[in-house]
This record gives sequence, structure tokens and C-alpha cells, in this order.
Amino acid sequence: MNSVTELEEGPQHKAQRRSCSYLLCTILLFIAVLLALTVTGTILLMNHSHAPSGPDAPPLITTNQDEGNALVTVERGDGSRINIFIEPNCPDYNSNFLRLEGVQTSLLHSLSHHDTDLKSVKGQERGLLVQLAEEIAKLSAHVNQLKMEYSALRQGQSSISQEISMLQTEQARLIQLMSETQTNIMKVVNSLRDMLDSVHKDAGSERGLLKADLLQRAPERSGVRPRGCARGDGSQPRDCSDIYASGQREDGIYSVFPIHFPSGFQVYCDMSTDGGGWTVFQRREDGSVNFFRDWAAYREGFGKITGEHWLGLKRIHALTIQANYELRIDLEDFENSTSFAQYGSFSVGLFSVDPDEDAYPLSIADYSGTAGDSLLKHNGMKFTTKDKDNDHSENNCASFYHGAWWYRNCHMSNLNGQYLRGQHSSYADGIEWSSWTGWQYSLKFTEMKIRPTCEEN
Repeated sequence: MNSVTELEEGPQHKAQRRSCSYLLCTILLFIAVLLALTVTGTILLMNHSHAPSGPDAPPLITTNQDEGNALVTVERGDGSRINIFIEPNCPDYNSNFLRLEGVQTSLLHSLSHHDTDLKSVKGQERGLLVQLAEEIAKLSAHVNQLKMEYSALRQGQSSISQEISMLQTEQARLIQLMSETQTNIMKVVNSLRDMLDSVHKDAGSERGLLKADLLQRAPERSGVRPRGCARGDGSQPRDCSDIYASGQREDGIYSVFPIHFPSGFQVYCDMSTDGGGWTVFQRREDGSVNFFRDWAAYREGFGKITGEHWLGLKRIHALTIQANYELRIDLEDFENSTSFAQYGSFSVGLFSVDPDEDAYPLSIADYSGTAGDSLLKHNGMKFTTKDKDNDHSENNCASFYHGAWWYRNCHMSNLNGQYLRGQHSSYADGIEWSSWTGWQYSLKFTEMKIRPTCEEN
């Protein structure tokens, strides 16, 4: 505590000692100036008297302004001089006082300006504080509003969560109900399919028997061979079987003259497969021909007989109504594997008065072969193209699967589909035979051909 007091009093003692020194120097300076004035006055008075010249003459006292520090010069009669100087070590405190007063005045001005600036800053700060308070009030109100909205959202979210939970429960119940319903529907559908297949098989058999009966009853009127293969009477061949029976064994193009197509037309005859005598009416082998065509094209036929082609529905009809025909379908995939499907009874528009109006319905039965059956479920169906929808689907199966066929709803086979060259990502729109390669594999080669069934009497 004493040390602090000494530290605080030290500057005051120093200032007092300094003031005393200033006062003492001032007094001494005043005495020296007074003495100098007295001496000067005395000398001047003596100079005015007529003193004798020479060494014995009284000294002459003058002020010397040339000397930097000399105040008075005393010149003796013999010419010597005595200079009286001011003590140089005594500082000029008056100028220091003036400088201090100037500094004090400058400090007072600076303090005054600082005070003015401080008042201005305080005013600005007050304004900013007022604005800040207003902004805080607004933010507080906004926060309160957000809290209220958040509370409302929480309540709404809770309500929505409850509703979602109820909906999920209801959805689970509906899914279970739909699953049970779907199972029941599938059972009914399968039962109906079995019934329809049975009906179609019976109908196909009955149609075949009826057709055979009709042919047997009126052979002379129609010129139709009852159930044999070879005519052997030298007349015009009605199909490739007649040409084979006449001794031809080379595969190639021949002209045939069906009973109901007396002008005849050219066909490709397969004379080597399974005993020969096959009349080809469809071939796919390289994708060079577009098979996504309209009704008129499929009725009249298109393509090149030696390559990809469709013989035409009206020609197939003319061939298959003149006898009981069997169908063979040869298949090949892009791994060069081969297979076939054969049907003992095949016809197009067999009982149609106007086959074009009836859309050339398919009659087929009695499957055998290695490829599996993918055609019996199309039995009884009319032919569908992209511009003539005769299937049982809500959509046009030909447009949907890019082909033309005896579609039902929609197909098990699609041999007139797109040439997609093997495995493909799209579904069932290639050259499909589902029982052999599935729904997403487009075959490399297909050939559909017919010949009359041969039965020995």
C-alpha cells in the first residue's frame, strides 16, 4: 500500500521540484538583467561626461548584438574588451511554457472535436439500437408465428400419421383380399381354359370328321380326293404332295392348282423333310422381309417364295379345304439348335361361307414333336392384323406384339413377329415359340408347311 502511495506521489514531487528550479532560474535571470541594466546605465552616464582619452580614460560599456550570448561589452581605455555573457546552461523556460500552452490548446481543441464526434457516434448508436430493437421485436413476432405454425404442423403430422397407419392397415387387408381373389380367379380361369381346350379339341375332331365325311360323300362332284395322298391320274397337281407323287424329288418352286383356285399359283415344295411333299406357306430366315403388315397383305401374300414369304390366307384356305391336311413347323435358334412341332389336322376357314368375312379362323389338333405345343390354344381364333382386330384382348394383339396371327389373348406363339435375332429385352414381340425358347427369344428360322394326311384304305 505504501509503495503504491509513493508511486502516486513521485510525479507530484518531481513537478514541484521542477517548478522551484524554474522559479529560481527566473529570479536569477531577472537579477542578472537588472544588474546588466544598472551597469549599462552607469556606463552610459559616464560616457556622456567628457572624460579624457588615453589609457587612463574610463572604460566604454556597450551592448553587443553580434555575439550570440554576450549581453554587454566593456571596452577599456587601452583598447581591451570585457564581455559579459549570459549563463548558457540556464534554459529558456518561457518558450517551453509557450509550447506547453500551445499543446494544451491543441489538446483542448482535439478533446472538443472528440467530444463532438463522440456525441455524434452516440446519436448514431442510439438510432442503431432503436432499429435493432425494432428488428428484434419483428423477429420475435416471426418466431412466435413460426412456433404456432410448427405446432399446427405437428398436430397435422400426427393426424396424417394416424391416417397413414389406417390406410396401411386397409391396404394390407385389400392386398390379402386381392391375393385371395386372384387365386380364385386363376382357378376359375384355369378351369375355363381346360374346358375350352377340351371343347376345342372335340370341335377340331368333329370338324375333321365332318370334313372327311363331306369329302367322302361328294368326291365325284368336287373332284376332291377322299383321304389318300397321291392322285396318280395325270391331272394338274393340287399341292406339292401330288408333285411328289408324280416323281419329283427336288426342293424348289412349283405351280399348283387347288380345286377352288383353278388359275393356280406358285409355291415352294419341300421334297426332303420327313417323306417330302410339303407345301410351304411361311418362312422366316434373315429378317429381310417386313412381316408387320396390314390385312390386305396377309390375305394376298408377300415376300419371295425362295426366301422369306407369306403365301397368303386365301391361298392357304384354298389348299386346306380340299383335303385333310397336317401341319409341320420347323424351328431353329441362333445356336443352330433345331426342333419341330407337328399337328395331325390343320385348316384355315374350313366351314366359312365367306372366309375373308370370317377372318380365316384356325382349326388345328393332334400335336406331336419336340418343340412343345404353342398353337393348340389358338384353335378356333380368327386372324388378326394391325388394322383388323379379331382377338379377345382389349388391345390389338397384332399392334402390341408387332406381328399378325390367330391371336387369342394374346398368344403362345408369334411366328410372324419381329426378327429380333435371339434374346431380346422386349416382351413376346419377336418370332416366338414359347414352349421351346420362352417369351423373350426371337428365332433364327421358321418354316410352316402342309401336306394331306395319307391313310391306306
